[in-house]
Amino acid sequence: MPIETLALGRLETNCYIISCRETRQAAVIDPGDEAEKILAVIANNDLTVSSILLTHGHFDHVCAVAAVKKATGATVYAHENEKLNLASVALQTQFFGFPAPLPFEVDQWLRGGEVVRTGALTLEVLNTPGHSPGGVCFLMGDDLFSGDVLFYESIGRSDLPGGSAEQLLAAIRRQLLVLPDTTRVHPGHGKATTIAHEKKYNPFLQ
Repeated sequence: MPIETLALGRLETNCYIISCRETRQAAVIDPGDEAEKILAVIANNDLTVSSILLTHGHFDHVCAVAAVKKATGATVYAHENEKLNLASVALQTQFFGFPAPLPFEVDQWLRGGEVVRTGALTLEVLNTPGHSPGGVCFLMGDDLFSGDVLFYESIGRSDLPGGSAEQLLAAIRRQLLVLPDTTRVHPGHGKATTIAHEKKYNPFLQ
């Protein structure tokens, strides 16, 4: 089960392309920018993208969704509590001085607890609000795609609209720290880590 990591855009948001060896189907998690790079990986590996999965609706995680969806016809998934964030992406980019992306529609709203299938792979949707109201993580076996919830020795910010430090810490403890220590964490920014490492060294979780 290959995982391709691309750090995209000026904020170097991690986009993940995960693929099933048996079927060549793939899912793209958080296509934040530079759609041409994402599509090049897809083409070079002869992949068929069936799903675009959004951990949340902040602009740096979604600016390439429209282009990737147009090129692949993939189904876009996001949590229903991210509707406001997704509706305000153009305002978010304007506020931070970035060009507005092309608009897109979410095809399937999530509530948490669902399983999204990509070929023979399954990704469980974990509710992890706090960085944003509808923030989610995607768990695939021993791999966790944590968006802006959990980072290497850090956690997501909670001072943006709809954020809550209390919710964020509660979600991390309830949903993530109960996972096996060997679980690999693939965050929205920065390098990968493990649950064991974060339990021991993350100052926000002590």
